[in-house]
Amino acid sequence: MPDQYADPKLKIFALNSNKPLAEKIAAEIGVELGKSSVKRFSDGEIQINIEESIRGDDIYLVQSTSNPVNDNLMELLIMIDALRRASAHTISVVIPYYGYARQDRKARSREPITAKLVANMLERSGATRVLALDLHAAQIQGFFDIPVDHLMGAPLLADYFIRNNYVGEDTVVVSPDHGGVTRARKLAEFLKAPIAIIDKRRPRPNVSEVMNIVGNVKGKRAIIIDDMIDTAGTITLAAAALKQEGATEVVVAATHAIFSGPAVERLTNSVIEKVVVTDSIQLPPDKQMDKLEIVSVGPLLGQAITRIQENQPVSPLFENRFKG
Repeated sequence: MPDQYADPKLKIFALNSNKPLAEKIAAEIGVELGKSSVKRFSDGEIQINIEESIRGDDIYLVQSTSNPVNDNLMELLIMIDALRRASAHTISVVIPYYGYARQDRKARSREPITAKLVANMLERSGATRVLALDLHAAQIQGFFDIPVDHLMGAPLLADYFIRNNYVGEDTVVVSPDHGGVTRARKLAEFLKAPIAIIDKRRPRPNVSEVMNIVGNVKGKRAIIIDDMIDTAGTITLAAAALKQEGATEVVVAATHAIFSGPAVERLTNSVIEKVVVTDSIQLPPDKQMDKLEIVSVGPLLGQAITRIQENQPVSPLFENRFKG
């Protein structure tokens, strides 16, 4: 562990969704995780207790709202309430994976906007800042009336690919849909590679049909980049289409490995050679596979927290290739 962090007012707390990541963040900063406990009443209600004084402290609370989404979200809200009532000076919520983000607009009549609903709940419970990683849609930052620092996974993933020599004109970065072009272009800039786009139609949620490939992938190593992999239907179909168009190798990169339903089976049986993800979501053993490569976001989030605490800009962490 690095030397003890100089500011005694900075404290890191973690809930149950991803304690290993929280420990990496704390180690990067040079502090111990704060002492707290999360228990359940017999009917499933969550009981939280903070087991040290945090009066006047700047708290950074780490929790991904991943599966089980509702339990992890309630843990987060209850903990924020406990911190506020214990007289914390500031409560910065570190959300490596922001659940309910996919419903960020009304695509049809009478639909909720759950990304905004969660933002409202976090604010009302007492959060004073949010530190997020690769939100499903960048405009979610505007759903908050408190400061939001939005980190990107691309610089971190770029470092992995540069170290493994996926650079230059022999590589092509592929966006699995039109909405991900900005993310693909960012990674392509780091790798000095061209981009391509998968033009697809989605008849219903979690079901996609690849229609066309915009760009040249023949004879190139293709990197499909997305913010998340859920059931892996889109990714595996896109990979098959790229192979049919002449790509010599297909690698998938994503910040958030949700891996729900048949995802692991689909990825294992696909033409994809590697699946590169971050540890923003803690993966149980049954969701891991031989193709999987995990890059830690602990150093990135740790440095971001240090910069926030010292009133330094966070932007260098996503403007430049990040070497954790």
